[in-house]
Amino acid sequence: MINVPECSVVVITYNDAARLPRAVRSVLRQSLRNIEVIIADDASTDETEQVARQLQRKDARVRYLRGEVNSGGCGTPRNRGVAAARAPYVMFLDSDDELTRHACKSMLLEIERTGADFVTGQIARLYEKSGKTARYYPALFARRRTVEGITEEPEMFLDSFSTNKLYRAELLRRLPFPEDMHYEDHVFSTALYCAARRFAVVPWVVYLWHRASAESDARLSISLSLTDMSNVRSRIRAARLSDDILRDNGLGGLVHERQRRFLRQDLRVYLNPLPARDLAWVEEFVSVIRPYLSELDPVVFETIDPLIRVCCSFILADRPDELLVAAASLNGPKAPPRAALREEGRTYWGTVPDEMREITSLRMAELPYSASRLRHEAVVTGEGTVLRLVIRTYDPFGVLAATPGWTAFLRAGRHRIRLAPRERDDGGLLSEATIDLAALSPGRLGCDGRHEPVVEIVNPDGRITSDQLLVDSSSPPFVVVVPWHEVTVGAEGIAAFLRLRWRRRGALRQLARVGRVGLRLLRRMDGPEVKLRVYKGLISVLPPRRDLALFESDVGAGYTGNPRYIYEELRRRGTPLRVVWSAAGTAHGFPPDARLVRRMSWRHIWTMARAGYWVDSHGMPLAYPKPPRTRYLQTWHGQGIKSVGFDAPDLRADFDGPRATWRAAVERWDALVSPSAEFERVFVPSNGYRGRLLRHGSPRCDVLVHGDREAARRARERLEIPHWSRVLLYAPTYRDRAKGSGESVRADLSAMAEALAGDWTVVLRTHPVERFEVPEQLRHFVREAGSYPEVNDLILLSDALLTDYSSLMCDYAITGRPMLFLIDDWDEYRRVERGVYHDLPAIAPGPCLTTTEELIEALRDLDGVTVSFAARYIAFRRMWCAEEKGHASAKVVDAFFDLPSVQVPAQAPRAPGGRERRPPGGLGHLPGVRRPIQLPRWSG
Repeated sequence: MINVPECSVVVITYNDAARLPRAVRSVLRQSLRNIEVIIADDASTDETEQVARQLQRKDARVRYLRGEVNSGGCGTPRNRGVAAARAPYVMFLDSDDELTRHACKSMLLEIERTGADFVTGQIARLYEKSGKTARYYPALFARRRTVEGITEEPEMFLDSFSTNKLYRAELLRRLPFPEDMHYEDHVFSTALYCAARRFAVVPWVVYLWHRASAESDARLSISLSLTDMSNVRSRIRAARLSDDILRDNGLGGLVHERQRRFLRQDLRVYLNPLPARDLAWVEEFVSVIRPYLSELDPVVFETIDPLIRVCCSFILADRPDELLVAAASLNGPKAPPRAALREEGRTYWGTVPDEMREITSLRMAELPYSASRLRHEAVVTGEGTVLRLVIRTYDPFGVLAATPGWTAFLRAGRHRIRLAPRERDDGGLLSEATIDLAALSPGRLGCDGRHEPVVEIVNPDGRITSDQLLVDSSSPPFVVVVPWHEVTVGAEGIAAFLRLRWRRRGALRQLARVGRVGLRLLRRMDGPEVKLRVYKGLISVLPPRRDLALFESDVGAGYTGNPRYIYEELRRRGTPLRVVWSAAGTAHGFPPDARLVRRMSWRHIWTMARAGYWVDSHGMPLAYPKPPRTRYLQTWHGQGIKSVGFDAPDLRADFDGPRATWRAAVERWDALVSPSAEFERVFVPSNGYRGRLLRHGSPRCDVLVHGDREAARRARERLEIPHWSRVLLYAPTYRDRAKGSGESVRADLSAMAEALAGDWTVVLRTHPVERFEVPEQLRHFVREAGSYPEVNDLILLSDALLTDYSSLMCDYAITGRPMLFLIDDWDEYRRVERGVYHDLPAIAPGPCLTTTEELIEALRDLDGVTVSFAARYIAFRRMWCAEEKGHASAKVVDAFFDLPSVQVPAQAPRAPGGRERRPPGGLGHLPGVRRPIQLPRWSG
C-alpha cells in the first residue's frame, strides 16, 4: 500500500475463522475506498490465521497481526491494532459483526465538519435467528448533534461501546484499552468521555451487532455469556473502575449518572433471563451483586424503571425468591405482583409501603377493566393426552373484588373451559382444569403452530380481561402425542409463560407438504394477472345488473365513511337495490344482514363485473376497467390541506406508469361527491377529474350535523371512559416517509397523563397505515381507538380535537367544538414530506402548537382558547362546511341512482339506525363558556 489510508479499521478476532471473512468484507465494501483493514488475531488456535492470510493475499488493503499468546480479552488486540494503524482516524470491528456500507465515510465527514474528538453512531442488533434488527437506545441517536463534553449529556454513558465510533488516532494512543479484564469497553468509554472536549452524534446505523441465539453453534460473545458468574464479577469490576475514573478526573458529580447506566443496562441484562435460572444460581447472583448495589447512593435508584428498582430492593434485602417473582414481570406478559398496597394515592409492590417498591407510575391499579392485570401462575402435568393445570390467581389491585358476578375461563386456542376458582388463605384463588389435547381440533389438515393458554375473567357486562399463565421455567418441557400431531408443552421466553407448540407427524405431515405444493399451484392460477384477464372477458360479454351495487369503504377496510351512510339511506327507503360490500378483512363492524365478499376473491371479481353501480370512498382495484354500462360514484374520504392526486408524493414524480394508472382510475368515475367549493378548487384539478359533481355535502357528515347521543354513549361505554372525564380525540395523520413507524404520534403522552389524567381521557385514533402501541402505563389515560369501526362516534363523543394535518379537521368543524393543532414538524411536512395547499397556521380554527407543554396549557385554558379563535373558526367552517346541511345522503341517492319511485314516509331527519338526533355541541355549548358564540347557520 503506497497511499496513506484515510481510515484504519481494526478487526479483532479469536478462533472465529467462519465469521471473519464477513466482517472484513463489510470493511472492504465501504464507500470510502482509501481504507485499511488491520486483522488483530489474539493467538487463535483454529483456522483463523489461514483465513486471514488468504484475505490479505486477495486485497492489499488487508494487514494481519498475530499475537503469540492469547490475552483473554479484547483490550490487547485493540491496542496492538491502534499501534499499527497508519490512518489519522480509526474504527473498531469485532469479527462476528459488520459495518454498514457508508459507516466510515459518513463519520469521517462528520468528524472533519465538527472538529470533534470522536463520532458515535447508531448500533443495530441483528438477531441471526429471525433476521430482524432493533436499534440500541434509539432515543440517544434520534438527532444529529455536537456535544460539548459528557457533562452536557451524561445520558450518553448508555453508549459504552467502542465499535460504533470513529476516533482520532492520536487520542486513542493516549487512551489505551485495559488489557487484564473483560468489559474493558466500559472502562475505556468512561475515560474517553472524560478526555473528549467535544464529540459528535449521528442518527444513522453504522454498526450491525450480530446476536447469535444461545442454541446456535456459533461461539457466544462475552456479553452474551450471562450464565457464567465470572461474567457478573467482571461487569461489577468494570463498573467500579469506571466510577473511580470519573472521580479521578474531577467528574465525581457524574458518578450517579454512570451508576444509573449500570442499573438500566448492565444489571438489566442479568435480570431479564432470571426467571429461567434455578434458585441456587439466583442466590449466588444476589451475593455477588449486592455489595456493589449497597454502595450506591439511594438517589441513584429514584429515576430508574420501577420494576428494576423493585428487583434491586429484593437484592439489597437478600430475598432471591422474591427477586424471581419480580423478574418475571420485566418481560413477556409483564405480570403484576402477587400483592400490592395502595396508600395515599401511591401503589407499592407487596404489602409494605417501601419507597424502593413504589410502582405508582406503572398505573397498573388504574387501568380500565379490559386492560386490568391479574397474575396467573400454573403448574402443568401431563398423563396420556390430558393436561392437568393447577392455577393460582392473584388479584393485587382488587379488580375481581370490585366486579361481583364475574366468571372465569381457561382458553387454549379455540377451546374454552369454565373454571371454578376458590379462595386461598393467602388471598389468592385456586383453580383446576384439564385439557384433552386429543379433543382439540387443529383443522382438517392439522397445523404446525403454537398458542398460549390464557385465563379470561368475564364481568357481567361481557367485558373480558385476560392474562397469560406463568410457569416454572426450571420444569423441563414435555411432549404429548395426539392423533397426527405431537404437542410440546413448556415454558416459553425469558418471562417463562406457558406455550403449546403443535407439529404435524406421520402421513399428515406428508399430506401437508403436498397441500402446500398444491396451494402454490392454485395461487399461480389465482394470481392477479389471471383474475384481471378473466374479469376483462366477463365485462366484454355480460351486461351489468341494474339491481346490483358493489360498495366499498377505504379499500375494504370496514363499514364506514360516505358509502356507509349512502347504504343506510338506501335501506331506509326500502329500495330493491341489492348491495354487496367488499371487505378486505373480517366482517367486524358490518351489519349482521350485510352481504359481503372478500376483496379480490373470485366472488369479488364476479360482483365487480356484474354490478350496475360501484360506490366507494377511495378507489376500486386500479387496474380493473369499469364495465361499459356500470355507473361509478366516487365519494372520496376527506378534504383538507394536504396535497392529493398528482401532487401527492407517490404520484408527483415523473414516472409514467403510476400516473397513467391513476389517470385511468379517475376516468372511471361517473360522479364525484363534492363537500365544498374549496374541495372542488383543489381536488378536481389535482386529480384531473372532468365528470359530474354532486354538490350536496358529505353523507358521512349528516350525523355530525344532527348529532347522535346514542353514538357518543356507545363509544364511551366501549372504550371504558369514566362518565366524569372530558374526552380529547387525538387524530394525527401519517408521515409518507415513515408509514407504520409510529412517528405520527408526536405528543408526549406521558407528560400529558401526568398533567391531565384527573380531568381528561385521550382517545388515540391513528391513521390505518400507522402502527403505534400505547404503553401499558398510559392505558389509564389513553384509549387506543385506531380500530374503532366508526370515527363519527369518536367525534360525537369528544369534547375537543387534537390533530396535525389530518382531513378530520374539516369534518370536526361541523360540531363547533374546539380544535388544537400540534405541528412541531410543520416546515418539514410542507416542504419535504407531504406538501400542502394552505398555510395551516394562517387558517387554523385553533392554536398551532409545537410542544406538549403548550398543548397542556391550551387544554387547561380551553374556554379562553375557544373564545379567542371564534372568528377563525367561523371562517374555517365557511371554507369547508358550507354545504353540510344534514341531507347529503338523501340528495346523493336522489341524484345518482336510477331507482323506481318509492313512497317514503315523511318524517323528521333521524340518525342512522333510527336514533334521535340532537344539535351538535357548538362553541356556545362548551362548559364554562358564559356567552354563547353565534356560528353561521346555512339554509337549505
